[in-house]
Amino acid sequence: MTRMLIRVDGEISDELAGAFPHMTTRTQRASTTFTGDLTDQEELQGMLNLLHSLGITVLEVVTIPED
Repeated sequence: MTRMLIRVDGEISDELAGAFPHMTTRTQRASTTFTGDLTDQEELQGMLNLLHSLGITVLEVVTIPED
């Protein structure tokens, strides 16, 4: 698993956040950050594709290094 941070533009509804139960969401300064473990590149791409299909702008995708 790889720990990821995905930051998107705007505030995300609880309903949309519920589509990613394995991710923690945090809203600050007109953006929302998803943080959590993704199993592989396919899971990351699926999440990004869903956000894109909903018209949500992805601002940043970062791999969080392991301790």
